[in-house]
Amino acid sequence: MPKIRSAEHLRLEEAREGKKWRRWGTYLSERQWGSVREDYSASGDAWNYFPFDHAHLRAYRWGDDGLLGLSDNRGLMNFGLALWNGRDAILKERLFGLSNPEGNHGEDVKEVYYYLDATPTHSYARALYKYPHREFPYKELRERARAAGKQDPEPELMDMGVFDDDAYFDVQIEYAKTTCEDVLARITVTNRGARAKLVVAPQLWFRNTWSWGDETPKPSLHRGGKDFVVTDHVHLGRRFFYADGAKQILFTENETNKRAVWNIDSAGPYTKDAFHRAIVNGERNATNALDEGTKCAAVFELELDQGESVTLRLRFTDELEDKPFDDYDAAFAKAIVEADAFWAAIMPAGLDEDQRRVFRQGAAGLLWSKQFYHFDVERWLRGDPKSPAPPAERREGKNAEWTHLFNSEVLSMPDKWEYPWYAAWDLAFHSIPIALFDPELAKQQLSLLTREWYMHPNGQLPAYEWAFGDVNPPVHAWASERVYHIERKMTGRSDRGFLESVFHKLMLNFTWWVNRKDAKGRNVFQGGFLGLDNIGVFDRSTPLPGGHVLEQADATSWMGMYCLNLLEIALELSRENQSYEDVANKFFEHFLLIAKAANKGDESGKGMAGLWDEEDGFFYDCVSSPTGERTPLKVRSIVGLIPLFAVCTLDGDVFERFPAFSKRVKWFLSNRPELGEGIASIHDKGSGQRRLLSLLDRRRLVRVLSRMLDEEEFLSPYGIRGLSRAHKDQPFIFQADGRTYRVDYEPGESQTGMFGGNSNWRGPVWFPVNYLLIEALQKYHHFYGDSLRVECPSGSGQWMNLWQVAVELSRRLTRLFLRDEHGRRAAHGDVDRLQNDPNFNDNVLFYEYFHGDTGAGLGASHQTGWTALCVKLLQQSPLWNATWDDELSRMSIRPPKI
Repeated sequence: MPKIRSAEHLRLEEAREGKKWRRWGTYLSERQWGSVREDYSASGDAWNYFPFDHAHLRAYRWGDDGLLGLSDNRGLMNFGLALWNGRDAILKERLFGLSNPEGNHGEDVKEVYYYLDATPTHSYARALYKYPHREFPYKELRERARAAGKQDPEPELMDMGVFDDDAYFDVQIEYAKTTCEDVLARITVTNRGARAKLVVAPQLWFRNTWSWGDETPKPSLHRGGKDFVVTDHVHLGRRFFYADGAKQILFTENETNKRAVWNIDSAGPYTKDAFHRAIVNGERNATNALDEGTKCAAVFELELDQGESVTLRLRFTDELEDKPFDDYDAAFAKAIVEADAFWAAIMPAGLDEDQRRVFRQGAAGLLWSKQFYHFDVERWLRGDPKSPAPPAERREGKNAEWTHLFNSEVLSMPDKWEYPWYAAWDLAFHSIPIALFDPELAKQQLSLLTREWYMHPNGQLPAYEWAFGDVNPPVHAWASERVYHIERKMTGRSDRGFLESVFHKLMLNFTWWVNRKDAKGRNVFQGGFLGLDNIGVFDRSTPLPGGHVLEQADATSWMGMYCLNLLEIALELSRENQSYEDVANKFFEHFLLIAKAANKGDESGKGMAGLWDEEDGFFYDCVSSPTGERTPLKVRSIVGLIPLFAVCTLDGDVFERFPAFSKRVKWFLSNRPELGEGIASIHDKGSGQRRLLSLLDRRRLVRVLSRMLDEEEFLSPYGIRGLSRAHKDQPFIFQADGRTYRVDYEPGESQTGMFGGNSNWRGPVWFPVNYLLIEALQKYHHFYGDSLRVECPSGSGQWMNLWQVAVELSRRLTRLFLRDEHGRRAAHGDVDRLQNDPNFNDNVLFYEYFHGDTGAGLGASHQTGWTALCVKLLQQSPLWNATWDDELSRMSIRPPKI
């Protein structure tokens, strides 16, 4: 149980019982433009159908976006910042970034902002945006990216000189709640440079739900007094928006400016871009003089000296208040104290100040990255009654086979700008750190993806918006079992209903994998890119010519891991229901079949046996011809380390506790002894009489680890690289069908355009696979104990057991964000301002991936999702000096005490 029963813990308990503490939160997307949902083109060119330049002009169909905003959990009412420095051509009311065709390494946000704090119910949240005095360089950023090549780094806002001489404003936004329906917003503006002016125009608006032909009642806003607005909505009821000391409150409609976009008449004179025209262009008639509409802005005009700060106070509540700001400051002070108490209860004792800072900001990023997500695929394909019919091509195009999918929930996003849509395997990793502080949310997110309005009727889980039918690694069972145990440890509750419900749905998904991704029925699997983007020699999602099949070491290993995950869940459920022992047998037997296929193949004598290369001591993908000839693709990449993930330990008395399981296992091993040979199997007993199931026996495990822990191959100062550094001097070259394919070590940004070019697995460090390697090493140690030691780093003469190796990897990974002995954070790279400016250097970003040699952050700058696994590593850091502990013992099947 938590050390402290804080007010936030009580709110979470009340939320479990139905109180609506989760109704309002930081659920507003940071990019709705350029998304598949808003694309009604024939070609599926989402970036160009709805570009950034249209975002302030066009009403969105499926959601909304804004700057560090807030919304209800149905996305009906939205609040967000809007700023103007007197120089920009448009209001700064959303984040700017390059679209995928514009960026030299794919899409990328070009802003400086940070998520600094949050609580699970959003009773308190804080974020920071840095806004230049100078004109924002929209054009220059596009031109630099256009001129740059794949070999050049991404042009960033920090490179453009707009922050020189500290010529910028710090704009901090805070939210606090006093009740479920009373939301306070506080904007603190600090001028870091010479005296300058700033217009702050926080906006409140309704998502446009009335223009599409559903006969949805149109909501309304109208002035209620000098400095407050009354809002009415059929679902949200009547509410009141107070803006203390606003110079004026402007009103318009959240409707498309059709004249500006398509040169046709708009339905009315007041459109979405009215505040741009009124504030930036000085158009007096742009806004509604009757002070009513569906969108409003409270306008504050500031002029600040260097170092001067001003605080703006706003409140959005369901109560009509005579003095809405009398208790305002006290309410914020209370919210901050309660947030501190909550995180004090969650974080382990012994973390230093910098570790606590990283922990809390990592958790804040996860919480800020929750987003209301709405997408009805059938309606999207069919079109709306009041809109032109979509092109006929769409019925055969993107996501056309996912017509059952209907999403309308708050979901955990990988990154609310670059990836403002859920991704199946990302979300599984998000759930692990989320479970530390909000297990109900973690379980709800995992359960959603298995529900019938998400999971395809054939059993496939939706991958992500750009192609729901793409294949992500099957990590849902692993995440569900981990969240189940984390909640039990953190709260004392064992939610068997959750585990059982997810288990039933995942058996359908497992069947889909077996039926769809094992082309020859030999337990060697194909899955396509499997989330690893450009890791392969060629696009692994594209069918090979001439009937050739790509047999994937990672797909096969993921399926081995999937078997073991489901085996563990089945035995856990068998504690109270013996019928699950038969199901456990099914996954035990299927694992042995996959293990044999991966290690030994069909023993036909044609090519390499299985996917294991004895000469290199490594696993490789293979190309299989129609005649059965098999050619290994000898790229030493994370693909060959994924077999390590397929491992579990069983307690020594498991056979006595589960007799039906035991009986079948003994029969199977007696009658199919060849399946237990050459792999780590249930035959042998390890530490504590435990049994081990693993794709690798001891000898092969040591060989793979010797490569993984070699600093000239996979081991970087900041974790395990996606590709061996050996390919820097020895690129892999493969020739087929008159074409030459090449894989080089690329420790930084992607040098190819494969999968959009915005991600790179050919050398950088990625958190999700590193985290799974750490868990795998802990499980191996649970079996081998001190009897197995390896050199770490390889060739160093320093010998460690596998628990110590896991600790070493954990330290290297957290070193990405923590200050080193020189006060530098590796993730900040060589950007002097980020490293040394006190107004920057304690604000941490949790990037998508990290340079394989320097640790500099790369890719999506705010992909806190799976990179927030560092929060889990910090949470278990007190165990780093232990041999094993409850956390480690959890990883074996422990029968109930009777």
